Amino acid sequence: MNGSRTNPNIGKDKYQDYDIVFVVTETESFLANKNWIENFGDIAIVQETDWNDIKTGLYEGQYDSSRNYTWLMLFEDGTRIDLRIEIKTEAEKHFIEDKLTKLLLDKDNFLPEIPLPTDEDYHVRKPNQGEYTAYCNDFWWCLNNVAKGIARDELPYAMEMYNLIVRKLVNRMIDWYIGTLTDFSVSTGKMGKYYKKYLPSELYGLYAKTYSDSDYNNFWTSVFTACELFSTVALSVSKYFNFDYRKYEEDSIMDYISKVRSGML
Repeated sequence: MNGSRTNPNIGKDKYQDYDIVFVVTETESFLANKNWIENFGDIAIVQETDWNDIKTGLYEGQYDSSRNYTWLMLFEDGTRIDLRIEIKTEAEKHFIEDKLTKLLLDKDNFLPEIPLPTDEDYHVRKPNQGEYTAYCNDFWWCLNNVAKGIARDELPYAMEMYNLIVRKLVNRMIDWYIGTLTDFSVSTGKMGKYYKKYLPSELYGLYAKTYSDSDYNNFWTSVFTACELFSTVALSVSKYFNFDYRKYEEDSIMDYISKVRSGML
């Protein structure tokens, strides 16, 4: 078993997936007739990610289903099982790469010894000055695109730029900030899902307000809230590491987007 159910640092709840790996001698017989997965229960919906990636062109290169294959299954009772089959050589590589692995059964006694599960590979990593400066610069720079998108009434562009580009930069700085609070000993979870757990309540409140609906007044408010939040955590990170923070970039962009919002530009 892989995933959050093997992580001793994560609380358990009824919505957690069961990430299960079957180590097999070959995959062909499992793929020739896939109805065998129905033995697990009444399936509400199933996704075959490998098949989908191939058909939609998301998978680059030549996929080899003789090595592994995955089914994501949601059952009518609400249980979800992410099931992967893989041959032994693939599994041995998997065990090395994913330290959140727990051996449930080795009926043939042919798997290597697996250490106790740990999420250490998912802990926030310390930045260096170059990374820090680049993320700050990217954040402040990309806001000019958001502002222009709003001014031009190009909602899809502005929202995509803000939520897909700018938010990732905010999240990375928040990750580093949480790292400074925890001696870089925790994971913030996929897509920041543990921010509420690790951020001070006032900062998490700001983060929640960085989300907006399609009303441009609300959108502008969320943008300026993101600026306040980013500046706060970025300055804290710079102080922790004694990094240089280019305050002039913040001042210049804040001046620019303020003028765009007011119609002065």
